Amino acid sequence: LLFLNSRYLFICDGIKRRLSYLMEETPLLRFVLYTWGANSYGQLGHGHAEDEAEPRRADGGLQPEQIRGLTGGGGHSAVITESGDLLMCGQNHKGQLGLRHISEVMTFQPCPLPGCRRVQAVSCGWDFTLILTDDGQVLACGSNAFGQLGISPHITHTAEPLCVKALSECVTSVAAGLRHALARTASACVYQWGTGLSSHAKRALNPQPVPAHLTSKEPCLVPGLDHVTPEKVVAGSAHCICLTVTGDVFLWGSNKHGQLVSDSPFLPLPVALDRSVLQRERVTDIHSGWTHVIAQTESGRVFTWGRASYGQLGQTVANQRLEPESERSSNSHAEVKGLFGATQIACGSEHNLAIVGGRILSWGWNEHGMCGDGSLCDITQPQPIPSLQDSTTLLIGCGAGHSMALCSLKSSKDSAS
Repeated sequence: LLFLNSRYLFICDGIKRRLSYLMEETPLLRFVLYTWGANSYGQLGHGHAEDEAEPRRADGGLQPEQIRGLTGGGGHSAVITESGDLLMCGQNHKGQLGLRHISEVMTFQPCPLPGCRRVQAVSCGWDFTLILTDDGQVLACGSNAFGQLGISPHITHTAEPLCVKALSECVTSVAAGLRHALARTASACVYQWGTGLSSHAKRALNPQPVPAHLTSKEPCLVPGLDHVTPEKVVAGSAHCICLTVTGDVFLWGSNKHGQLVSDSPFLPLPVALDRSVLQRERVTDIHSGWTHVIAQTESGRVFTWGRASYGQLGQTVANQRLEPESERSSNSHAEVKGLFGATQIACGSEHNLAIVGGRILSWGWNEHGMCGDGSLCDITQPQPIPSLQDSTTLLIGCGAGHSMALCSLKSSKDSAS
């Protein structure tokens, strides 16, 4: 699967096999990368900087049949190919595209990595990018104003991907939050860096000291997970999530919008999610926007919780009309039945995409058209994207305010030009 809204991405062999089968068995099949939503910095790869409220083809020399992963950040986008190459476009004022310059790029351009490394995964924060290579190293580029790159704090930003040397062990999972980052190593340790959570922690914990992992500008071991085996890390704007191999979920950080399902406004250390929230089912995958969380369970059910202001939970209208006080409680968690059996889910800042039965659905914040229905009105429950219903969606990805989808078309007709 492609894992994102924590906003990070994995390449899946199953998707590779599916694409190979489609190309072999259906010679006339065409693959198209569609992008839409916010485009102030050219992050859609269309060659201009105007928002798009409906899916449009992203060109610029891409070979869609070779795409294996999609993700985005505050104003930039990343594409991973089957061969492990990385292509970037969009906002680049801090060097977050890793192209060794700081000019905006409005079509996808290759990002060469030192040592001819191949890319395994990418996670984009607000104005920085983490790149996980196939040999388990983490490279970082973009802004380091909050220590979110995990490199020397004397470097304020870098347009060249630099190795996070403090992560000496092989890394298997990375996650970029708004201004903090997480990594899971091969020995199942979780590290955190970047000061994006420190101000929240100081206000909530005063006069108690703030734990080191919330203030460190270099990778710092997250305590409280030594009794479990972490498998995946996910980051929101000011919170962190760890999924274990046994299907348990641990959360820490800001709980301003109920995203930690706790009565406390801030959790400095990982706390296990009560399985009763998920009808006592094991979690198989988890995703996060800035302030909301989406969990998939072993039976195919999908649960959401956290902030609901823009319809990003996809729940019934009655469930989403929450006052600020109740929004901070844990009462907003509920199953979204229309997402049962989803094969992929991706979260933007406050909007989401999902693939259910090969069909793409969208919901949530839609101010810039990121839900793709042609309007700018928020969508409170998952809805099909009209112009993509004649195609099969294979991969999805989100940036903060934009969306991406790799689709296969069975004829020469292209409904979303």
